Amino acid sequence: MRLAMHTDFSLRVLIYLALTQDRRATIDEIADAYDISRNHLMKVVHNLAKAGRIETTRGRSGGMKLATAPEAINIGQVVRNAEGDTTLVECFGPGNTCCIAPVCTLRMALSEAQEAFFTVLDQYTLADLARPSRSLARLLAIPTV
Repeated sequence: MRLAMHTDFSLRVLIYLALTQDRRATIDEIADAYDISRNHLMKVVHNLAKAGRIETTRGRSGGMKLATAPEAINIGQVVRNAEGDTTLVECFGPGNTCCIAPVCTLRMALSEAQEAFFTVLDQYTLADLARPSRSLARLLAIPTV
């Protein structure tokens, strides 16, 4: 399973914000830290705010911060929300036209694998991902942690 770039960037934004809880961060700051597109980050930030994961403030002293403590943000749920449709193969969704679906065991194997994937992610919080905070902050050039 491959995560969408949107999901990857969502996790990166959340990790960055977990490391800068004492202040608001900006899209430009995060884009520079990860060397990623500012325009794409704007969409990611919009969706994270819409999902209630972050709070945003416009204006001169604006920026964003986590809406809840990092310990309360479940990574499995963040990935599910960011990915949206997690249909791995046609037979998982409506309108299945696969001719071997009635006898196929691949569907069961893929379903179990996907469930295991999310079971593992559900065991982690944002606090777990931001735990090596000093090392992460140094790599991202965040002044203080």
